[in-house]
Amino acid sequence: MMKRSGLGVAASLVDFLEREALPGSGVDADAFWRGAADIFARFAPENRALLEVRARLQQQIDAWHLARRGRPLDQAGYRAFLGEIGYLAPEPAPFRIGTEAVDAEVATVAGPQLVVPASNTRFALNATNARWGSLYDAFYGTDALPGAPNPGGGGYDEARGAAVIARVGEFLHNAIPGWEQALSPGGRHPALVGRNEGGLLFRHHGLHIELVIDAAHPVGRHAPHHIADVVLEAAVTTIVDLEDSVAAVDAEDKVAVYRTWLGLMKGDLSASFEKDGRRRTRSLAPDRAWRTPDGQAFTLPGRSLLLVRNVGHLMTTPAVRLADGGNAPEGILDAIVTSLIALHDLKGQGRFRNSRAGSLYIVKPKLHGPDEAAFTDRLFDAVEDLLGLRRHSIKIGVMDEERRTSANLAATIHAVRDRIAFINTGFLDRTGDELHTSMQAGPMLRKAAMKESAWIRAYEARNVGIGLRCGFSGRAQIGKGMWAAPDRMAAMLAEKIAQPLAGASTAWVPSPTAATLHALHYHAVDVFARQRQLAGADIPGLEPLLAIPLAESPDWTGREVRDELDNNVQGILGYVVRWIDQGIGCSKVPDLGDIALMEDRATLRISSQHIANWLRHGVCTRAEVDDSFRRMAARVDAQNAADPAYRPMAASLEDNIAFQAARALVFEGTAQPNGYTEPILHEARARIKERIMDGG
Repeated sequence: MMKRSGLGVAASLVDFLEREALPGSGVDADAFWRGAADIFARFAPENRALLEVRARLQQQIDAWHLARRGRPLDQAGYRAFLGEIGYLAPEPAPFRIGTEAVDAEVATVAGPQLVVPASNTRFALNATNARWGSLYDAFYGTDALPGAPNPGGGGYDEARGAAVIARVGEFLHNAIPGWEQALSPGGRHPALVGRNEGGLLFRHHGLHIELVIDAAHPVGRHAPHHIADVVLEAAVTTIVDLEDSVAAVDAEDKVAVYRTWLGLMKGDLSASFEKDGRRRTRSLAPDRAWRTPDGQAFTLPGRSLLLVRNVGHLMTTPAVRLADGGNAPEGILDAIVTSLIALHDLKGQGRFRNSRAGSLYIVKPKLHGPDEAAFTDRLFDAVEDLLGLRRHSIKIGVMDEERRTSANLAATIHAVRDRIAFINTGFLDRTGDELHTSMQAGPMLRKAAMKESAWIRAYEARNVGIGLRCGFSGRAQIGKGMWAAPDRMAAMLAEKIAQPLAGASTAWVPSPTAATLHALHYHAVDVFARQRQLAGADIPGLEPLLAIPLAESPDWTGREVRDELDNNVQGILGYVVRWIDQGIGCSKVPDLGDIALMEDRATLRISSQHIANWLRHGVCTRAEVDDSFRRMAARVDAQNAADPAYRPMAASLEDNIAFQAARALVFEGTAQPNGYTEPILHEARARIKERIMDGG
């Protein structure tokens, strides 16, 4: 550790900040360290106090349920109790958010949103460049159209290509009917906004559609009007994630994710990799040049507008030691460092501009109610002062994924009303918190049945309704959660349109291809017109939101219990073994039916808390859970047999750190703070890294 203004800072972090991040930022290194030390001194004690409030509230809720065990839930008494202990905050008087200097991609354009781990530079580049995507490719290479390309092998499948062209032609007819009027050099169309050599550009519902016209192209040669491709504006925004989708447990890991963010802000990030036997290098896409129909030159961004997700309040990091010798709150470090890095963009010193409005968008996860939001607001004030930024340059995205935030959403928004630019919903983390908060109330429904619970419907509707009532439309994003099955695009096309229909201006997708296909939904639905329709609708009250998803008559058969355990355990092991052994924070994990699903710590939280709840209430036994862990270890080993970096579990379960950590997530689940998985995962990953360094 190196000493900086009374802080102990890992040498790798000092080197990164002083040699890479600070130069060109306009911030003096000594002044930076003095200011950072002051921020830690001011905010670290309050951070700890807020965590103590979480623990106290959970203890009081547990005791309330235990005292009434065996009796039906008194919903009115329960709500009154939550108010008495301060879990429910006073509702603020009607207000509208005052956020200013918000980029159009956040405020006035509705479209898909990607979330990408900052630990993978190639993925980060792919996601950033997914602002534009080929609709031909998206249909051709996925199940969005029936069948699959080249069922017998070989090159271009002409029959499938023809089906793609026909399907895309239907889209063009529905979105911009009569577009053919623009084909002639002087042709006009109300939606036509640009031309370039060989291309037409249309705008519909705020999103752009590019027609690539090339009679010599192998596809365009045979397509109507020689349309060689249709390129959609797709991932309008991307969240660069330092939290749930990464495995960052020490200074080395933190520097790696910070370096990715720095490369994106400077515009010089690149990645080299092998593909199809060739060495390739990927970098950020340039802006796209056009001319208006009247001949005036203009450009469009070639890349997503980037937001950055910091970690929450729970974890500390060994990358920085405080004056008292304790590890620093990781969320405070993230706020300081990601904001410092963003100065390169805000001062216009990068190769490209990310925010043309001059803002930094920090997505803040796992906030528990308005007091924690107010703390974050003051923390961002202090960071702005340290870096010489105007007030509210740092915008906040509030992830409505914890029960205390959902129940106090208006008050939470009010606490950050002049910097909020985003709220969203996330079924998995929100369900994990639902399970843990009400752990002692009784056995919960099966996991799949949770999606039909009254509280879920109230949660989703309240998020949109309260956001609209607070003035989000045209000023901030209202988001919805992830489509977790990246290989099931037909199902996504059928189901995910419900999110813009619900009034959400963005929703998460798992890949650039999914972003291109999800963009079709925003052409089918005029989201801002839909928001105007919903603005006066009734908002569900607290009663359905606070309805605990208890199984009224848990009479499942032994087979049903075993199936539920196996489903949860297999997902836990499939994710945990990669997180701990390989440091992969988000990945496609095959389920029991070998369908690849996107797994991150949110999916892990709900699965582990669900089993912990069933154990607590005797739905299953410890022996049954252990039996499932043993059988599923062998199953997960078989599913990963082709991965040369995979370390099998089944042969030495007692000595396998990942396997034992997975068990601890369940058997110690009731004791984990708010059911979070990070403390166990971080400790186990650190042990693995230490073993690797020792040559083990």
